[in-house]
Amino acid sequence: MRLIIAIFLPFALFFTIGKPCIGLLCLILQITLIGWLPAALWAVYALSQYNTEKRIQHIMSQHK
Repeated sequence: MRLIIAIFLPFALFFTIGKPCIGLLCLILQITLIGWLPAALWAVYALSQYNTEKRIQHIMSQHK
């Protein structure tokens, strides 16, 4: 679901992963038609980093 949000509403993804300031910056980029594609790519990249961080936290919590 978050991947669909990242592609169609890139700025909204940052709000769902807890980065509202970056979300506002992404919204400014997304407002321009040319900036929408970089904003979408940025959001997909941020989502992959978020998922990686969550996996690492999960693994680290299991080893304690």
